[in-house]
Amino acid sequence: MSQYILHLLVLGGIYVILAASLNLTVGLSGQVSLGHGAFFGIGAYASALMSMQAPALPFSVLILFSGLTAMVAALVISPPALKLRDEYLAVVTLGLGIIFELWLKNCDFTGGPDGLYGLSNFGLSTPELAIRIWAVAALCLILTWRMSTGMFGTNLTAVKENEGTARAMGISPFPLKALCFAASALFAGMAGSLYAHYITFISPGAFGLHTSILLLCMVVLGGMGTVFGPVVGAVVLFLLPEFLQEFADFQDLVYGLLLVLTLIFRPQGILGRTGTTPGFSGRLLALLRIRRLPERGC
Repeated sequence: MSQYILHLLVLGGIYVILAASLNLTVGLSGQVSLGHGAFFGIGAYASALMSMQAPALPFSVLILFSGLTAMVAALVISPPALKLRDEYLAVVTLGLGIIFELWLKNCDFTGGPDGLYGLSNFGLSTPELAIRIWAVAALCLILTWRMSTGMFGTNLTAVKENEGTARAMGISPFPLKALCFAASALFAGMAGSLYAHYITFISPGAFGLHTSILLLCMVVLGGMGTVFGPVVGAVVLFLLPEFLQEFADFQDLVYGLLLVLTLIFRPQGILGRTGTTPGFSGRLLALLRIRRLPERGC
């Protein structure tokens, strides 16, 4: 297998982890997050800094440490953030992501705008790293399947569709949403560690708003709340730039257009069930339609 294919396999696997982990928050509990890139960055910087301070630590320990660091950060902001819904939570997570990126750029120990470079790859070959990455991706998908089935999955669906009705049925929304948020951050942090020690260089720009929006597009395109939908969305949007290299300047425009077309013509995503408009996409689609009515009246 050529090095180029292995490179795509490694980076594609990291994006699959990120999209699948964001699906735990957006797809299962119906919470809109535009700050997932920040958890990705927390994991990357936590792993990089720890590896520089304690180079004897095994890579597996660093991956777990990075995930737990991102999970703790998610649990800290959960109480105020998860009381909000839809666009309000989106604005809060967007702000947190921007603040995190600015903080990275203005701290000396994170390397400032230049980032950290010369990170150890622990002597792992690309195939060995690819196996670890896809093993983490498989764990995330198994967790998604487990959380979306049984009584737990039924309670999550109730919370996602209508919190008021869920409370009337005796379901407490906050613990369920906090658990999804924390699990989502855990895998994003682990992806950050894998990314940092594969690239061996990290900078604040890799964890900003662009990354968060790209991950959300992957989840919406593939199918929110489905197990394999984010995998399909991640593969499609990760490989798309490989076929559009001559139009690299219009990459964000293509992503935005694809997201809008998906919401209008197939809001359930590629692998979502036909005839359903789950969670965030359904509400956003309804919002777009409502805002178009006055224009028609004029």
